[in-house]
Amino acid sequence: MEKFEQDRLEKLKKLREKGIDPYGKSCNGLKSLRSIVESYNEKGEESDNVRVAGRISSLRPHGKAAFADIRDWTGKIQLYIKLNNVGEDQFETFKLLDLGDIIGVEGKVFKTKTGEITIVVENLTVLSKALLPPPEKWHGLRDVELRYRQRYLDLIANEQAMKTSLDRIKIIKGIRNFLDSRGYVEVETPMMQPIPGGAVARPFITHHNTLDMDLYLRIAPELYLKRLLVGGMERIYEINRNFRNEGISTRHNPEFTMLEAYEAYGDYNSMMRLTEELVSKLASELRSDSNISFGEKTVDMTTPWRRARFNELLEEYAGVDFDDEAAMRQKAEGLGLETGNMPRDVVANDIFEEEVVPKLNNPTFVIDYPASLCPLTKLCEDDKRFAQRFELYIASIEIANSYTELNEPLEQEKRFIEQIGGKLDWGKLDDDFILALKYGMPPAGGLGIGIDRLVMILTGNPSIRDVILFPLLRPASRPPAEETVE
Repeated sequence: MEKFEQDRLEKLKKLREKGIDPYGKSCNGLKSLRSIVESYNEKGEESDNVRVAGRISSLRPHGKAAFADIRDWTGKIQLYIKLNNVGEDQFETFKLLDLGDIIGVEGKVFKTKTGEITIVVENLTVLSKALLPPPEKWHGLRDVELRYRQRYLDLIANEQAMKTSLDRIKIIKGIRNFLDSRGYVEVETPMMQPIPGGAVARPFITHHNTLDMDLYLRIAPELYLKRLLVGGMERIYEINRNFRNEGISTRHNPEFTMLEAYEAYGDYNSMMRLTEELVSKLASELRSDSNISFGEKTVDMTTPWRRARFNELLEEYAGVDFDDEAAMRQKAEGLGLETGNMPRDVVANDIFEEEVVPKLNNPTFVIDYPASLCPLTKLCEDDKRFAQRFELYIASIEIANSYTELNEPLEQEKRFIEQIGGKLDWGKLDDDFILALKYGMPPAGGLGIGIDRLVMILTGNPSIRDVILFPLLRPASRPPAEETVE
């Protein structure tokens, strides 16, 4: 055991010998630290005593008096603890406190000569004795891996980590408020499904013992949400957790959060308008500037956003004509991409990902994708080679995906069979979904937005692990302790 832990255990013992419960009482009538600072700045005084609680982030003893800083999840405030104010017993208790301890205090608010808002403590309560010290004097964890594995330390030590987490909550709440105000209703669909559907991805497989059947964690809620359209629910959305048994990167986590929304009698144009209004509103609520710093990039969120067809962008940024298959395959080979017996649309999409996507910095709606890549989508009326689909890119990251939904049951059945084609060992035809379509699904627009990625953009965090509280990580032995201070 490290000496600093032994010292804290000794202080814990002394607190108990004084009759103090070091993991003590509930506290009622607490004010947030931010509200106290804002109230004092507004009124210039605080006539009543205030009660607050927080974690000690700084201790500065001065004989029979001391200064300390405490933090809660809204901010920081200075405490002034004086022997004459709290009495000998509580002052001795204060001497047994360490960085990281959680305390409650009551007292008057004033402003020091240096202009710092401070609470003159009149009563002090120990709420939780920390047996390990916080990392790096509250300047933040330097070990990125440790930040993700021990998020509780990250939230304690890094103000930005707490801000990002709270901003994520604001964004999700903002999505709900926006859609609710437009007549959408929030629904729930199964997370365990007998047939994985709605996307092409490798699922996680589990087993139900009583029914003796394999089930799949949801890769997408799409087919269940469309069943609700058939049932007459005309504007619906779900903020859902999806699971895909695939790679991990700065943009991918096997468990992720999606918004899916469907509007009967809409199409991908109405969903495009909805997406631009929603995302731009969220951005304006979170930040005053239309420019967002994202890694080395600066993204201009000013509306209206660019709309461009897939084949036009392919020619503009990759220099190839979608109609010239030979030139396109030659381009792909020059980029080191596999062509082989791959269909032209797949080759075109691979070139698009390699050459076009990195250049889509400001928000861009890429519309009208090659039809074979969109098995759940209606075709464009003016050119059946393309489908009524858009993807929204911001900072070269796909944020949203939308279709004019295919609602023709026989055509959908044909496309499902072509899509499965015996290539996926877990692939099955969802007969019940086809049956539902045969009862009639209204024309509809559908939209999916990756919430984790959207939060990345709006908070300026280039890694998905910074916006998920507990991202999935490779197994590791207990990480070495970060540098701590006493």
